[in-house]
Amino acid sequence: MKARYCLVAALLFPLFMACTEDIVIDTEEGEPMVGVEACFTDETKHHEAILSYTSGFYEEGTVRMVSGATVFVTDGMDTVPYVEDAERPGHYFTGLVAGTKNKRYEFHAYIPDEQEDEGVLHLVSESYMRDNVEVIDSLVVKPYNGPNDTVPTVFYDDTVEFVYPYFQSLSDPSLVYMPMVYKNDSLLTDTLSRRMIVPMGGFAGFYVNGAEMQAINKEIPVFYFRKKSLKEGDCIRVDLYSIPEEYLYFVYNLNLSAGSNPLFGAPANVVTNIQPSQRAVGWFLTASVVSAETVFRDLY
Repeated sequence: MKARYCLVAALLFPLFMACTEDIVIDTEEGEPMVGVEACFTDETKHHEAILSYTSGFYEEGTVRMVSGATVFVTDGMDTVPYVEDAERPGHYFTGLVAGTKNKRYEFHAYIPDEQEDEGVLHLVSESYMRDNVEVIDSLVVKPYNGPNDTVPTVFYDDTVEFVYPYFQSLSDPSLVYMPMVYKNDSLLTDTLSRRMIVPMGGFAGFYVNGAEMQAINKEIPVFYFRKKSLKEGDCIRVDLYSIPEEYLYFVYNLNLSAGSNPLFGAPANVVTNIQPSQRAVGWFLTASVVSAETVFRDLY
């Protein structure tokens, strides 16, 4: 009897597999919101703010940028204006300027909008630029378990090299570090999903990756490479951003909500520090930045 049931099931299975139909989920569409991606640091450089409009879930095509906005950052005393790039609409840049850590900054964007009573949508945000370490003493690129770790990994048939910074962390347990990693001046952590954000918590005040930390915990890498992707003499640089704790939740929330399937992901919009939140998404980030670099040597 069991054999007959198994035979019937085997015969019907292809029929079930053949009866498939694409299902289009009727997602609720609202008015486009303004997406803000802006960062202001204590580095002397041209800081960038990117403004664009959101699109529907099934909408395809190029991203519609926000042009003609008035954008600036202020600490209440001094104001730093952003100027739109003539060749890249929606990309706004400051002149050569540096922010100051341990100071609060406000971000403002005035955007032409016919829906508003006065014809202008005013977006505003604020962020406190946290303190940071004075220096990263060194960077080391090595296998996770030291010179004896030469076992090929399951995924790449290759060994893996990790990047370890060494520095004296500050004693504030709420500090969060976001390493931005470069190889030969090419940014590798150019998307949020590739960034390894490190909240210090109970390790605040430790010498990061030093003997005391290793005695009670593993070392903390900030990036990894396939060994085959590195060659002798490659320059590896880490920019260590000291970021607000709220930005950690934004990145976590955003990565949870990412994907192309409307049946999965968070049921609500990703958190934002841009106001009014009903009209905008994204984040205005301030950060203090400390950098270090090393040259890769194939020692193992």
